[in-house]
Amino acid sequence: MENQPLDELQIEMIELRHVRMRLKAPFRTSFGIEHDRDCIIIRTHAAGIDGWGECVAGEFPGYSYETVGTAWSILSEFFNPAVLAGSLREPGDLATLLKAYKGHPLARAGLEMSIWDLIGKQQARSLRALLGGEKDRISVGVSIGIQPTIAEMIQRVGEYLELGYSRIKIKIGPGNDLPVVAAVRQAFPEILLQVDANAAYSIEDADRLGKLDAFQLQLVEQPFAEDDLLDHARYQASITTPVCLDESIGNRRHARQALEIDACRVINIKPGRVGGLTEAVAIHDLCLKAGVPVWCGGMLETGIGRAANLALASLPGFTMHSDISASARYYPQDIASPLFELNPDSTINVPQGEGLGVEVDMDALDGFTIRREIFSA
Repeated sequence: MENQPLDELQIEMIELRHVRMRLKAPFRTSFGIEHDRDCIIIRTHAAGIDGWGECVAGEFPGYSYETVGTAWSILSEFFNPAVLAGSLREPGDLATLLKAYKGHPLARAGLEMSIWDLIGKQQARSLRALLGGEKDRISVGVSIGIQPTIAEMIQRVGEYLELGYSRIKIKIGPGNDLPVVAAVRQAFPEILLQVDANAAYSIEDADRLGKLDAFQLQLVEQPFAEDDLLDHARYQASITTPVCLDESIGNRRHARQALEIDACRVINIKPGRVGGLTEAVAIHDLCLKAGVPVWCGGMLETGIGRAANLALASLPGFTMHSDISASARYYPQDIASPLFELNPDSTINVPQGEGLGVEVDMDALDGFTIRREIFSA
C-alpha cells in the first residue's frame, strides 16, 4: 500500500443507513433464496469531507453469522463510539481503535471502507493508488445462482456469455451438482467454468465431488465447512482441480495455515469477510509471495462496494477473473455513479477518481433507506 502518513484525523460524524434494494431476479445459493439485498451504507465525515462505505451483512445469517441487525448494533454501540472518541492517521489504525472487540468483520470492513474513501479524497488520490494497484481494467466473470431446472441453468449461462462474460461460476449444492455441471460443460465445452458449493458438503461427499475432475473446471470453491481446513486438504489431495477457499479465510493467519497444509490452491478474497481492505491487501501479499493466485469475490454490492472491489482487484496478484459484474447485473437502479459497464473483453474499468471514485445518488439512496441514524463526537 502506498498511503502517505497524515496528520491525526478526527472523525466528527458517522451516519448509518439500512438499505433494501430489490434484485432483478431471485439469487439462490445453498444458503437460501434472496429476493432483496439488505446492507448498511456508512458515511463518515471529517474536515469537511464525506467518506462512504458499504457493510455487506445481509438480512439473515447464511453466508456469515453477521446480519444487518447485528452489524447495526455493533456499529452503533461499540465501533462508532470508539472511532468518534479516537483519532487515526491511516485506515489501518481502525484495528487499533477496535482492538478491544472481537469478530464482526463485515461491520469492520464497511466502516474501514468509508475511512479509505475519506482519506483518498483528502489526499486527492484514488483508492487504487492508495492500495498500490496497477491495473486499469479488471477481468471479471459472473456468478449464477442455483436454477430450478438444468435447462434454465443452461439458458442463463448462454445469456451471460452473450453479454460478454468470459468466465462463468455456477452455484451447486446437494441435489444440484454433477448433472448440472455435466450439462453446462456439454453445452459450453470451451468456457472458463467454476463451481461454488458455499460449504454445503462434508468429507463424506468427497467421492462424489471427486467426479468434478471430469469437467475441466478452473476450481471448486468452498465445498466444506468454513472451519474445516483439514478436510479441504484431504479433498485437495484427492483431486487435480484446484480447491478455492472463501468462507474459510477470515484473515491472513487462516490463509497462511491453509497454504501450509495445501488445503487450497486458490483463494477468493472478499474485503468484507476478512474485516476490510487492509487485511485483504495483507492476504494478497502473502499469496503473491507464495505464488498462489487470488481473485476478488462479490457480495451483491452496490456501486459503493463494487468500486472498492475493483480497486482491490487492481493489485498484481489478482490474476483470475473476479466476481465483480456490471452494475446492471443485479439492480434496476444503483445508488452510485458512474455505473460500471462490461467492456467487450470481459473487463470493467477501475475507478480513477478520488477515493472510491464514485458519487452517491442521494435521491436514490433516500428511496432505498428504511432506517437511518447519525452519531456525533
